[in-house]
Amino acid sequence: MENKRNKFLTVTAAALAVTAVAVVPASAASPFSDVKESHADFEGISTLYAAGIISGYPDGTFKPDTNVTRGQAAKMIAGALKLDTKEVEDPKFTDISASNPYYGSIAALVGLNVITGYGDNTFRPNQTITHGDLAKILASIPTLPELESAKNHEASEKVTRGQLATFIAEALTKSNPETPETPETPETPETPETPADAFSLSILHVNDTHARANELPKLATAVKEQREAKKNVLTLHAGDAFNGTLYFNEFHGQADLALLNEIGFDAMVFGNHEFDLGASPEGHQALADFVKGAKFPFVDANADFSADDKFTGLFTDLISSEPENGKIYSGIVKEIDGEKVGIFGLTTEETVDIASPDKVTFTNYIEEAKKAVAAFEGMGVNKIIALTHIGYNDNPNVDNDILLAKNVPGIDVIVGAHDHTKLDEPFVVDTNTVGEAKDATLIVQANEYVKYLGTLDVTFDGDGIVTEYGGELIDLGKVAEDESLVKLLAPYKAKVDEVNNKEIGVTLKEALANPRASETSLESVRSNETALGNIITDGMLAKAQKYTDKTVVMALQNGGGIREAIPAGNITVGQVITVLPFGNTLALMDATGAELKAAFEVSLKNAPKENGGFLHIAGAKLQYDSSKEVGSRVVSIEYLDKATGKYVAIEDGKTYTVATNAYTAKGGDGLDMFAKAYEEGRVTDLGLSDWENLQEQLLSLKEVKTTTEGRIVDVAKKQ
Repeated sequence: MENKRNKFLTVTAAALAVTAVAVVPASAASPFSDVKESHADFEGISTLYAAGIISGYPDGTFKPDTNVTRGQAAKMIAGALKLDTKEVEDPKFTDISASNPYYGSIAALVGLNVITGYGDNTFRPNQTITHGDLAKILASIPTLPELESAKNHEASEKVTRGQLATFIAEALTKSNPETPETPETPETPETPETPADAFSLSILHVNDTHARANELPKLATAVKEQREAKKNVLTLHAGDAFNGTLYFNEFHGQADLALLNEIGFDAMVFGNHEFDLGASPEGHQALADFVKGAKFPFVDANADFSADDKFTGLFTDLISSEPENGKIYSGIVKEIDGEKVGIFGLTTEETVDIASPDKVTFTNYIEEAKKAVAAFEGMGVNKIIALTHIGYNDNPNVDNDILLAKNVPGIDVIVGAHDHTKLDEPFVVDTNTVGEAKDATLIVQANEYVKYLGTLDVTFDGDGIVTEYGGELIDLGKVAEDESLVKLLAPYKAKVDEVNNKEIGVTLKEALANPRASETSLESVRSNETALGNIITDGMLAKAQKYTDKTVVMALQNGGGIREAIPAGNITVGQVITVLPFGNTLALMDATGAELKAAFEVSLKNAPKENGGFLHIAGAKLQYDSSKEVGSRVVSIEYLDKATGKYVAIEDGKTYTVATNAYTAKGGDGLDMFAKAYEEGRVTDLGLSDWENLQEQLLSLKEVKTTTEGRIVDVAKKQ
């Protein structure tokens, strides 16, 4: 350990030498509006600004006479030493997590033994630092010269920002004797061009949280820390809070809502999964209850709830400057520090195909966005945020954020979701659809499943144009849980744990995988036959045959509906439910051979790449050629004739009975031919739970196979 410490100290000394800077003369222009040439710390502040070590506040001030906190001091010192504040070891202080803005700087300095915490294992980053404390810190840095400027202060006196800048500047200029204190041709630091009417806003955002209620206590901590460190904060949820875990199966959004309300949001847009229950006997009652109970408003400019009486009194297609919690608007206006910010929402039009919106309808996102922007501008609002659930760079034939930014002028920020993209920093769109320059639109998205809290700090000029920005994702895996939210979650968690841990009586020697495509492999539940898909469809086929006198020739399951693997060991109820979490039911459908062939062409449209509508099968075999054009890929479809024990080719003109889930039977994933069958009364929903069917099938097996059987074969791979 001693050798490691000496190595770090050597690095620190080297950093001081490398960052030696030249003193800026007193005649130089002031870099900040509140730092005049007459200020005692002008020279030190100007020197560090010229060296790129400090930048001040977005409003063009430095606030030199404000007392420095321990966290701020750590950040300035680490910046002066040019330390790596990203790849750091956790200092393990109980009062500072990875989401704290000073975390990296503190961790870097702790790693160098430059600073330490208190005996109770805290660091107290918000506590002001004294000259005595600072002297100890500076003394721990090797080769640091004696600072004349530090001798004139009492140990108990508080350190100001200006004084700290002076100390650091003096240390850096003296650390390299070869550097003259006054250069022959000093550079004059530029004055920040921050107009008096500039406005700075901090946006915190999450998306696609998918019922990860157990992760929300960490989110609460990160949000709280960001709010303490920043001002003018907006907190936004970009949709898909529903579905994905037992918390949703058991509580239909109420567990998540309790914690989201406690965290505090300014607005939320609906994701496609918010509409998953539309086909259930209760319809969208759970969604209506979620809206009513929310302590924040919802925005959705292209969704129309008016035909569903469950939303009567909850929905208006207007933009409101006085929004109420628990209500749905096209957009809202928030007044923040005297400035008006417009927020409108958009939900992907694909929701019709990939969820069950029932009576809720969706209109074109570009047209509705233009209307929203025009409405805001008519209200004198020139800072506009689109809160979207359409995908960052998703299907261009339907909708995505990049196309939105290019097609609709006036949008400053797009807070996105849907395709679970991890944007480590804001993506800037500054050209329109024909390549002409436009005012910048910033696009942000924070991946999925409460893994990250997105942050965006943006400055607008008086005309509402973005002039400065910065953003990052805070890794919530490194953040401590908020204990008050842990207690709030406890009763929900107890019920979930009870269900989750109940064993069904089946043991797996090997895991039933649920692969997804990666950079190294195209193998995926959304593009290939899987053992788990086979077991699911086998269970559907067996169950369906018990409910009809007709011969059920095959069963179909969309790959996008299979959400999790089952690990080796004793299978629990919770594991079965997380495989099929959407509450789907078993349905019988009469379809022609031509319709089935057309459905498989849709299933294979992206082959060999992923498609959520990729159909797994039981009772049949499918051969296709991924090298052929889309729409002409099916080579053969054969079903097993139980009477002869042989496979028989499907004929276009014949009608066959097949089993599938209600979602697919109603035309989900763009299967319009099935939607037609449903409209014509050729579908019967048996109302049997899909996860219960899977559990029953697993229990019926003497041996659970974890390998595939050649039911779906791409002949292009054989060539």
